[in-house]
Amino acid sequence: MKCFKAYDIRGKVPEELNTEIAYHIGLSFAELFSPKKIAVGYDIRKSSPGLTQALSKGLTESGVNVVNLGLCGTEEVYFAAMQQNVSSSNRVDGGIMVTASHNPAEYNGMKFVGRHAKPISSENGLQTIEKMVDSGVLNHKVSGSKGTSFEGNDRSDYISHLLRYIDVDTLKPMTVVTNAGNGCAGPVIDILEEKLPFLFTKIHHNPDGNFPNGVPNPLLPDNRKETSKEVIKQGADLGIAWDGDFDRCFFFDEKGRFIEGYYIVGLLAKAILAKYPGAKIIHDPRLIWNTKEIVQREGGIAVMSRTGHAFIKDKMRAENAAYGGEMSAHHYFRDFGFCDSGMIPWLLVTEIICRTGKRLSVLVDDMIAAFPVSGEINSKVKDPQRTIEHIKTAFDIQNASLDYTDGLSISHSDFRFNVRMSNTEPVLRLNVETRGDQELLSKTTSQLLSIIRE
Repeated sequence: MKCFKAYDIRGKVPEELNTEIAYHIGLSFAELFSPKKIAVGYDIRKSSPGLTQALSKGLTESGVNVVNLGLCGTEEVYFAAMQQNVSSSNRVDGGIMVTASHNPAEYNGMKFVGRHAKPISSENGLQTIEKMVDSGVLNHKVSGSKGTSFEGNDRSDYISHLLRYIDVDTLKPMTVVTNAGNGCAGPVIDILEEKLPFLFTKIHHNPDGNFPNGVPNPLLPDNRKETSKEVIKQGADLGIAWDGDFDRCFFFDEKGRFIEGYYIVGLLAKAILAKYPGAKIIHDPRLIWNTKEIVQREGGIAVMSRTGHAFIKDKMRAENAAYGGEMSAHHYFRDFGFCDSGMIPWLLVTEIICRTGKRLSVLVDDMIAAFPVSGEINSKVKDPQRTIEHIKTAFDIQNASLDYTDGLSISHSDFRFNVRMSNTEPVLRLNVETRGDQELLSKTTSQLLSIIRE
């Protein structure tokens, strides 16, 4: 089925994902995992309430109780599922978020976690669910004992948990521009605003599935302009933007400059190591030098993982790592069930700014100068694997180290790059970094792109 991907479900509504499929996903999930209670939430898309209702019907008809979180962020589903030290009446056996995150409005999807918020992917259940749904094996199999669905959208415990990551007393008044992209982040920002000494300027704040200001995806350069302009207009100390389900957040300094997620990983790694000396820090293979240098300098242990939330979370659990960061703006925290959060990172960054008295530009400028990057460049190719092999033979690999953790990484003394295939389309993703040499960065990037696109 087209909507089933490696780590989640995503597809056009209704041709690839619809209420009938959602209903059968509920039946299949219940049959496969035998949960007693599941937390279910949904994003702002117009199709989300209907898909959620059908999903919940499949679950409750199979005898599962559903905690309806309503309109929320993906991390709120993670939070519900990770809480195991609560009374049995509040404990859930997993969670399902109905969302297509930053995809266009005509798409929707689902993300799944089990107990302790462990991700469910094609490797541990999603593929089986796909086969069950496709076969229709559960068409007429429903439990004699029905489950119930009840509201569970009290955010008080979640908000209290978020605030534990910072010392609120160290925070000082500052001006913050927030851009929720008309996604799900707005209501959570409103609650946090009451507890923080910041003056917020909110743009595209209200949840709106019509996407009146475009798809909430700050990775698209055109989507960054309004946040940047508002930071400059307000003379703000910081700008923050989120994707639709706010499991990623993106930063703008006081000059309105977009800060690559790679440098935020280094910034947060340093902050986490101050709280957990000697901890392990997980990073992805696309860009690594800045992260490794900071982690080693601060006394931590840098561990590389394959790109992707399921791989990062598995590696974090295996290593008991305190923090994991991807250059794509996913930030994972051990104390958050090893899950990614779009709220914890910006709270930590504001604490760093207030504690150090340094502007965000100052905090990242040295990193940017020491390790300039190309930014991720995507190229459509007919045969991605063959193109990677062509790069390997066409590019100078003498005196270089090669790594295949995720795609192909080639490292020389003064530059390195990673090229990897997309999981969902015939696209190669290229990232290049150097040791402080912008000219070499430009030259190497152009050379690689000419090989990829010839």
